[in-house]
Amino acid sequence: MIETHDLTKQFHDFVAVDGVNLTVQSGQILALLGQNGAGKTTTVRMLTALLHPSRGWARVAGYDVVKNGHDVRASVGVLTEQHGLYMRMNAIEYLDFFGQVYSLSPSTRKSRSDNLLEYFGLAEISRRRIGEYSKGMRQKLALARAMMHDPGVLLLDEPTSAMDPESARLVRDEIARLKSSKRTIVICSHNLTEVEGLADQIAIIYHGRILLQGTLEELKHKVFGVPEYEIKFAEAWDASGLKLPSGVEMLSQTATSFKVRVEAPQDSNPQILKALSATSASVMTFQEETRTLEQVYLKVMAEAKGPENVQ
Repeated sequence: MIETHDLTKQFHDFVAVDGVNLTVQSGQILALLGQNGAGKTTTVRMLTALLHPSRGWARVAGYDVVKNGHDVRASVGVLTEQHGLYMRMNAIEYLDFFGQVYSLSPSTRKSRSDNLLEYFGLAEISRRRIGEYSKGMRQKLALARAMMHDPGVLLLDEPTSAMDPESARLVRDEIARLKSSKRTIVICSHNLTEVEGLADQIAIIYHGRILLQGTLEELKHKVFGVPEYEIKFAEAWDASGLKLPSGVEMLSQTATSFKVRVEAPQDSNPQILKALSATSASVMTFQEETRTLEQVYLKVMAEAKGPENVQ
């Protein structure tokens, strides 16, 4: 649904986006991560055919963003960080207005508006002024507006920014539900915990260039290498005589635990457990060392800024 090659945008002497290559399949969520000014918004504006690339190309829903700008905009729903709700309108008037912007017929506007208000749980308050809505309700209405023309692609910029935890949870649930409808979604966000729970693919951008991309597990492997495991015992046990399988390296040990690095967990972990079960060891837990998206992101960014930033 989204494909870019060498996508670049230059403003005079400043290169805002530099050679970005992305592929997002139907029904996937891509999270675009980076600092403010890294090039996320400029990338999104090119994907919505609002900006022309200086070099390279992008296709969205099969349409070239330069040659078929109108078709691209008709295929994309956009949620910006400042979503521009008209507070004196009610939800029905608001969605009908944007339906007219997209040249939908009166019957189509009513049908889609009714369905979206019901889908997002806003039908009962649809005649109240938007100014009376909570932040969560407003954000759900903005999502409904982005979907008014039934786009196959959604581009969401900080969809839960400055929201209370309950409202943010509501919006996250809606995004996950939208993904299940086979829509392709691109999220720009600073909320790494949120991204970790939603994204199928993650791309980290810095100074306009993609530093790393892939699934979370792929990113963990690229950044930290093979996984590490900690085995804890209910009581003191000497692990020094334990024979470890090939590809397993002992990293550290205490009286009641030890850590190992395992190249092929699917093969080696059963062997480790079998070896332990043949001893007097009282195994309490056998757990992989947790690596979060935040850890991945901070390490990648520190390395990008220079060796002095790497801890």
